[in-house]
Amino acid sequence: MTEKYNGWTNYETWRVNLEIFDGIAWLDQFDDDMEVYEATDYLKEYAKEILESENGAKGLCFDYAMAFLDAVNWREIAQSMMDNYKLEQTA
Repeated sequence: MTEKYNGWTNYETWRVNLEIFDGIAWLDQFDDDMEVYEATDYLKEYAKEILESENGAKGLCFDYAMAFLDAVNWREIAQSMMDNYKLEQTA
């Protein structure tokens, strides 16, 4: 069983959200009608593209980074971004 980390599912989810997605506005990436499952797929691909552009998508370090991303709860990040956007719209 994985323990929560700073309110997130796990350390990997918290760290990826903090270092890759923190500060990104919902409408910068998505539209109002996008469902959370679509956003989940997008976020996963976005993070992978960042790793590929930074490291050239080869070698042991890249493989470890991809394994780290496998532990991320992408739906939780997408839902958090979606919820934050909705809060901003009602404020």
